[in-house]
Amino acid sequence: MIKKAGTDDLETLAELAVMMWQNHSINELINEFSEIMTNGRSQFFLKYEHDLPIGFAQCQLRFDYVEGTSTSPVGYLEGIFVKEDYRNKGYARELLSQCEAWAKERGCHEFASDCEVENESSFYFHKAMNFAEVNRIICFTKKL
Repeated sequence: MIKKAGTDDLETLAELAVMMWQNHSINELINEFSEIMTNGRSQFFLKYEHDLPIGFAQCQLRFDYVEGTSTSPVGYLEGIFVKEDYRNKGYARELLSQCEAWAKERGCHEFASDCEVENESSFYFHKAMNFAEVNRIICFTKKL
């Protein structure tokens, strides 16, 4: 079962998300997700197996330029995660499908995503989901 997540699901979402975004705390993610939910341009989905939350996806509408796209808004996959013991069962594909349908319902003609260059599992997931690679970038910073 997949359900649209709401504010009553913030803790469940954060507990799953911290497994992917390990440099954040559960409380940080609860606060961040709460803010994101209030903007009206985002949606979270939760995947359950036997009433156990085992994955989530976060998507949103982007109105700024999105690399490789030519329309606006663009549906954007901000994050997707399935617990390791539940992978390779098509659950991430189901979550992505919900995100794509949500974006299409909001007038999007394109859907995009990104991943870190070194994240091979994410790269292969995106390729398997028929995303086309449009660019690779390396970001730089320095102190002034």
